[in-house]
Amino acid sequence: MSDDLSMVRLEPVTADNWRDCVRLQGRPDQADLVMPVVYNLCQCAYGGVWQPLAITRSGRVVGFVMWGRDDDRSIWIGGLLVDASAQRSGVARSAVRQLQRRFAAEPDCPNVALSYPPGNTAARDLYASLGFRETGETEDDGAEVVARWTPEG
Repeated sequence: MSDDLSMVRLEPVTADNWRDCVRLQGRPDQADLVMPVVYNLCQCAYGGVWQPLAITRSGRVVGFVMWGRDDDRSIWIGGLLVDASAQRSGVARSAVRQLQRRFAAEPDCPNVALSYPPGNTAARDLYASLGFRETGETEDDGAEVVARWTPEG
């Protein structure tokens, strides 16, 4: 697996690439772990908080992620999905590291937060390896655990 920040690009979801985002599919055993991209795009369009990003590698959409700022100024990462064809290749790691770098440069960002189902050990292990620590908080009526990362400096 690569740890190279330049492995992927984070690009705005546009009229040109949203269909490629919607076509993304995790593995069948992940269906209960991640919401479909179309649901997350609706949250972005109508929720007033989330900003969608396409994750591209070599010009091809291979993943999706969204981010938003909470009332406490923390920045949340959500909806991360890497297509089954691109999983286990460092795509998610590269995308999250780019987001960490971007948000660490934001003025007044106390931390970066995300959540995942407690049974999603792949997500837990990835985020822990990137410095996210579970806080004891939960989201979605306890269905997800919250982990936070605090930028240095």
